[in-house]
Amino acid sequence: MYLSWIIPTYNEEKRIEKTIREVDGYLRSKNFPGGYEIIVSDSASRDRTAEIVNDLTRVIPGLRLVKIENKGKGWAVHEGMMRVLGDIRLFADADNSVSPEQAEKFLPLLCQGQRSQGCFDIVIGSIEVPGAFIEEKAQWYRRWLGKAAKYIIRIVSGLWDIHDSQRGFKFFTRRAAEAIFPKQTIFGWGFDFEILLIGRRNGFKIKEIPVKWINPPDSKVNLKAYATTLLELLKMKFNDLRGRYQS
Repeated sequence: MYLSWIIPTYNEEKRIEKTIREVDGYLRSKNFPGGYEIIVSDSASRDRTAEIVNDLTRVIPGLRLVKIENKGKGWAVHEGMMRVLGDIRLFADADNSVSPEQAEKFLPLLCQGQRSQGCFDIVIGSIEVPGAFIEEKAQWYRRWLGKAAKYIIRIVSGLWDIHDSQRGFKFFTRRAAEAIFPKQTIFGWGFDFEILLIGRRNGFKIKEIPVKWINPPDSKVNLKAYATTLLELLKMKFNDLRGRYQS
């Protein structure tokens, strides 16, 4: 299979159908050799998310629902990555804050088949590099905290050259995904910087490219999430010092 598109969800009944149809519409238009699959990794939603996805599987052949425990977004992504088949594997947010067609910029950069000098194992979306565009709808304190958090993450993690580790639009080759996600230990909001550090410690090449990002007003990232992420950052640093992420 050419590509697996993973969507982590929790109580997304208001927008999940629109998101899936947009993703499927883009992927269907590309006629990828080997085909594609869309995996909705649902963290025990309490609303109609799972029911809506199940209904859509009847009309979207490549769609599959994975029902898991609610252990955080990182757990949903981990479980999705461990169950997919694609040679290219990506996860994207359930609100399509980065629109599906922006994948056009990512796919040519990934190592496919025989590795070349100019290809990458991991390609991530960013709003902190030249060329990015942000449509801001969030509260002012989230914008400020987000900026501060990025600098703290870059300093503590050692990923100084990665300006935006937290964007929900990340692509992996099969080889990188199969090496990184079994080593993942953080399953909350901080999982993004951990999987990138695991990739770095295992010698995978990472490319950060600009995206157009629409910041929704109803994001699930709140003040508590920032505090939790800081603790996860410290946990990751401890793991790294112990050599847990090495190949």
